[in-house]
Amino acid sequence: MEYNFTEIEKKWQERWVEQKTYKVAENKDKTKYYVLNMFPYPSGAGLHVGHPLGYIASDIYARYKRLKGFNVLNPMGYDAYGLPAEQYAIQTGQHPAITTEKNIARYREQLNKIGFCFDWDREVRTCDPKYYRWTQWAFQKMFNSCYDNCKQKAVPIAELIRHFEEEGTLNLNVAQGEEKMFSARDWLSMNEKEQQQILMNYRIAYLGETMVNWCPGLGTVLANDEVVNGVSERGGFPVVQKKMKQWCLRVSAYAQRLLDGLDKVQWSDSMKETQRNWIGRSEGTEVEFKSLTPLPIKNGTESEMEEGHFTIFTTRADTMFGVTFMVLAPESELVGKLTAIDRKKEVEEYLAYVKKRTELDRMSDRKVTGVFTGSYGINPFTGEKLPIWISEYVLSGYGTGAIMAVPAHDSRDYAFAKHFNLPIIPLIEGADVSEESFDAKEGTVINSPVKETEGCFSLNGLSVKEAIAATKKYVTDKGIGRVKVNYRLRDAIFSRQRYWGEPFPVYYKEGMPYMIPEECLPLELPEIDQFKPTETGEPPLGRAKVWAWDETNKQLTDKNCIDNKSVFPLELNTMPGFAGSSAYYLRYMDPHNEEALVGKNADEYWQNVDLYVGGTEHATGHLIYSRFWNKFLYDYGYSCKEEPFEKLVNQGMIQGRSNFVYRINNDDHSKAPVFVSRGLKNQYETTPIHVDVNLVHGDVLDIEAFKAWRPEYKHAEFILKTDKYVCGWAVEKMSKSMFNVVNPDVIIEQYGADTLRLYEMFLGPVEASKPWDTNGIDGCHRFLKKFWKLYQQELSNDEASKESLKSVHKLIKKVSGDIELFSYNTAISAFMICVNELGQQKCDNRALLRSLLILIAPFAPHIAEELWEKIGEKGSVCDAKWPVCNEAYLAESEVQLTVSFNGKARFQMTFPADTDKEAIEKAAVNDERSQKYIAGKTIVKVIVVPKKIVNIVCK
Repeated sequence: MEYNFTEIEKKWQERWVEQKTYKVAENKDKTKYYVLNMFPYPSGAGLHVGHPLGYIASDIYARYKRLKGFNVLNPMGYDAYGLPAEQYAIQTGQHPAITTEKNIARYREQLNKIGFCFDWDREVRTCDPKYYRWTQWAFQKMFNSCYDNCKQKAVPIAELIRHFEEEGTLNLNVAQGEEKMFSARDWLSMNEKEQQQILMNYRIAYLGETMVNWCPGLGTVLANDEVVNGVSERGGFPVVQKKMKQWCLRVSAYAQRLLDGLDKVQWSDSMKETQRNWIGRSEGTEVEFKSLTPLPIKNGTESEMEEGHFTIFTTRADTMFGVTFMVLAPESELVGKLTAIDRKKEVEEYLAYVKKRTELDRMSDRKVTGVFTGSYGINPFTGEKLPIWISEYVLSGYGTGAIMAVPAHDSRDYAFAKHFNLPIIPLIEGADVSEESFDAKEGTVINSPVKETEGCFSLNGLSVKEAIAATKKYVTDKGIGRVKVNYRLRDAIFSRQRYWGEPFPVYYKEGMPYMIPEECLPLELPEIDQFKPTETGEPPLGRAKVWAWDETNKQLTDKNCIDNKSVFPLELNTMPGFAGSSAYYLRYMDPHNEEALVGKNADEYWQNVDLYVGGTEHATGHLIYSRFWNKFLYDYGYSCKEEPFEKLVNQGMIQGRSNFVYRINNDDHSKAPVFVSRGLKNQYETTPIHVDVNLVHGDVLDIEAFKAWRPEYKHAEFILKTDKYVCGWAVEKMSKSMFNVVNPDVIIEQYGADTLRLYEMFLGPVEASKPWDTNGIDGCHRFLKKFWKLYQQELSNDEASKESLKSVHKLIKKVSGDIELFSYNTAISAFMICVNELGQQKCDNRALLRSLLILIAPFAPHIAEELWEKIGEKGSVCDAKWPVCNEAYLAESEVQLTVSFNGKARFQMTFPADTDKEAIEKAAVNDERSQKYIAGKTIVKVIVVPKKIVNIVCK
């Protein structure tokens, strides 16, 4: 019987659905195990073979844990909101819901073909009102909460209001935007609007002025990862920095807890380090500097200087003696105050340049730019005047947006000083002040470049550690600063000027936001006639007709009814993509619960995700936001575990093998293009052009298919070295633009889903990036045919041979260990070796071949199910018990040792495994092959290394 994978896979995929094989429920008699993939955005292009890599890896592990007796939750859903669907709607007029539904159907079809063990009854879609009701609910909870620094948790805003009523801001220690001071009497004298404005400074979800990546062409704010080289990733529209009032989430309040939580999870060291760097905890000192700004010159007299002051944050106050200039972030409010009149034009030109640069660009680009303000800061330690510059390498969101520059001991300060010819003063004795080295961590502090006067604070002769402690004390004692901990982590911008996103459940009275009642959730997206911003620049929701809130009747109503007495305008922005993905793992636990995000019983049973699989590109976005979101819910008892993802595995990228044709350069475009084969390309001036890899087989181009591919190639001519056109190739990112995308449907049609699953895992370690090469898939397919052939015989219940027992139990041990380590490629190699051995041994033992089916079931579930049924087993192989390795079968009856003379290997000998050391020595020395190596020499000693070598030392 032939291995008909098409019929087999269709049969079992249908049966799994009919019998609800993968449906899971809470079962207190079994230990839970929760496996989760970062759910996909359903694009119109569907899946390519790179997308399922992580899904296959987690599916294997989920099936393995089920066979090990765990109750496994393995759900799937869709991150369904996104800019691509909205842009397609703007271009075509088709509602994003229609295209999203169509794309989801395509994804679901493709995923089902690959044979995943997802419990589809738990599917979630972020665009479903039943789902985003809980996103809106969580947002409202954040709006009505503040963060208590003493309790280190979120608390109801009502507690803060009670504190204001009793003490004002006295003894207040909560996370806030600006530091405000007022008494209880002041608070009670405020009207409602004034009180709401004050509370906005403390809410976890708040409206705030912040710099954003604004894309006029798309009419919306973009996240950093949606901007590439100053333009939008989608559409290529220019992006500028703009200050806008946006909804924000006070993620920064949780910075220390986000750091501490990394010590409790099983993530890679590199991923933890990425998050630690992004959170960026630094202990330092805030120091007050005086400033001097030239006033306009009057009557030709020398300009007077206006005095002011500003604060800088530094982790190394001990380097104050090495400061030679100050730098402001371009967005700093100090720029307007400290820019001299005669420098205004140059500063404005520079600010216009910086507006086109994202923070990501500024952090990664090392080029030096800046402009002098015309003002000076006064060093509080030395009294020296320091020029104040503006540069994009200083960011407004970290510290105070102003720095003291110590070019002798900081690479970016050094580059800036060299570029603008500013002084460089070394502070550490023997320090290497050069472009390559800025090590100020060790050594002895010296102040010799600074002129010492009577009473001057000096650090001469102290170690760096001693100097840091001394300056902290000096700053606080003199009242010129304070010790402070800073974090680089910024609050999350939570507004998007889009239609296709979760609506904010917010309406406005006198310009202040209020929440619609919780019982009225979800607030659903309204219908609109167009999906682009309004002609007056409002977000797309500005086009909605029924988009006002009737406070009295607690319902939506027509905008024409707005009277700002009982009917009020609703928020026009929508939530960003990460809103729906920040707590979806909790919803999977209890997806049909209409009373809670997750019910108490489900939450306490599933608790959190045991294994999370996804890409490293989410390290500083989704993984930070979802951890924050979960910690907030944990503070109120809605989540029973503070960390959402116990173990994290980052799958690598499958790269595409691109192919090129070489077009001979010709300025006369009226002529048919001429292409030259790879072996001849150096004889001509050519341009390599990507060609669809589906037109190439073994690097040989299907010329007729290529001519039919595009109209401009219909009459193309080819210069061949042999009778074939040989293409060039390269390994690149798999992308539609490079025509190197491989559709999994094509592979499944040719080889079957089990072959695809095996091959993706056989390519290399799960976490490594590796090239896709269709030429190598045949080996996995041949293996499955060979595996199938093992069962096309009458199976026996007779005692198995020692060799077969050893082969299978060796495999059990190897595969069990490799799955736990996610070393799937080596496990598959072990399968291939074992099947070859069993074939040579003519193994027909039912028990051993039954165990082999269980072992391969996580990797190739369709063939395993079919053969499980064929050998007469009842039910699904998914419900079998994982085999246990019996070490007794692995014991070696013989050992092979290499015999060496003075360290040089000469021949090998075989001994019974229980042969003692003396017998081995005697046999090796007396072997006739030894005689020519020891003849005429004296044996000094014989060294026996068990199971490895015998070394005879002679002279």
